[in-house]
Amino acid sequence: MVLHKRVKGKALYVSLRSSIIPPARTITYLSAMQIHLAYGKNGLEVDIPDRNLMKVLAMDEARSLDDPAGVLERALEKPLGGPPLSSIARQARSACVVICDITRPVPNTLLLPPLLRTLEEAGIDREQITILIATGLHRESTPEEVMAMVGGTIKDHYAVRGHRARALEEQTYLGETSHGSPVYIDRAYCSAELKITTGFIEPHLMAGFSGGRKLIAPGCAGEETIKALHSPRFIEHPECREGSLDRNPLHHELLEIARMAGHDFLVNVTLDTHHAITGVFAGDPQEAHAAGIAHARQSVRATVPREAEIVVTTSAGYPLDLTFYQAVKGMTAALPIVRKGGMLVLAAECAEGLGSQEFSKMATSFPSADAFVDFISRNPVVIDQWQLEECAKAARHAEVVLVSPGLARKHGSDLFIKTVDTVQGALQLGWERLGPDASVAVIPKGPYTLVEVDPTVA
Repeated sequence: MVLHKRVKGKALYVSLRSSIIPPARTITYLSAMQIHLAYGKNGLEVDIPDRNLMKVLAMDEARSLDDPAGVLERALEKPLGGPPLSSIARQARSACVVICDITRPVPNTLLLPPLLRTLEEAGIDREQITILIATGLHRESTPEEVMAMVGGTIKDHYAVRGHRARALEEQTYLGETSHGSPVYIDRAYCSAELKITTGFIEPHLMAGFSGGRKLIAPGCAGEETIKALHSPRFIEHPECREGSLDRNPLHHELLEIARMAGHDFLVNVTLDTHHAITGVFAGDPQEAHAAGIAHARQSVRATVPREAEIVVTTSAGYPLDLTFYQAVKGMTAALPIVRKGGMLVLAAECAEGLGSQEFSKMATSFPSADAFVDFISRNPVVIDQWQLEECAKAARHAEVVLVSPGLARKHGSDLFIKTVDTVQGALQLGWERLGPDASVAVIPKGPYTLVEVDPTVA
């Protein structure tokens, strides 16, 4: 739920880097809406003058489940599109269960115990069960993060390991897709007789929606496969965006890779903004995933009657805004409602900085989005260029201002987007450029919300 209240008599001040710099002209307003934004672990408040505020775009959330554990048990016994997990497990001697890393708020401590118990009761020895963390090319999980993801009991009694995309010797080569993408998938996954993925479903900036096939690739894919999936051939396609599936070439490429690697059973959930479970979808990977997407669409869509001149968004707070790399998802989620040439304000804490070494070097090496795009168009794909490519998409559409005090102090002059300390400071920059009456739309939880312009909806 979006928390907001009326405030009066506020004056806005620009805050750049670590200093507070009074603007040449301060805009004072009599009445405003105070809106809570997801930012880091605690959030932050922003005041938007009534005369500017177009709309706060929040998820029309589905009701959380009263007994998610019971729903999960029943879903394992009566799954969608296939036999019970216990029946499938009785035909296998080994299993690999794939989970998301710490950047995804999946309730693994609820999902894993009944799933693992089902496998063991069906006759699969505990020593033959691997829990594989689908890190893709993210950094390795820390012991503390593994504990938070799976809980102490599972961490101590099961083989829990992280996928290492850069370790070629740990991948199995499965050939090429029909479009020529090389397919390398984690050997532990490929060698297991029973292959299960977990996860949760939300809009995704490239694949349309997360979950399902995405846990296999890029989650458990080798470096060369991930680079192919994130090449301009896919990233620049207009249908590689949030909410798009049927005409999304990346979605279909991921499905093909999942068929090549094998995908026997899926357990996905949908979540509300407090990470409570609103739906459980288990069974045949494609059918269960499709049912979860249909459920998610009903609760994540939010509309405005026209594009806004300024859009304030977030990367949904911790853990999605740990790095600038992850926070880019908040930008792309907002693009459909930002007027061309307007301003996109992204509030993201980025407590761990820019991201990987490769991404950090790239993000600080180009004076403009155009210079970066020109470079990647003439050179082979390198690790993590795709997220900066998504940032460049946003920067070529509108002026992007990142609200992240830590990055503003350390990298304020290094990035091809602006960085400031406060949302209020970013807003004043927008009003000075676009006029004091420029409209503002706010998306408190950016990548969780599927925003669209719909003139028929007020």
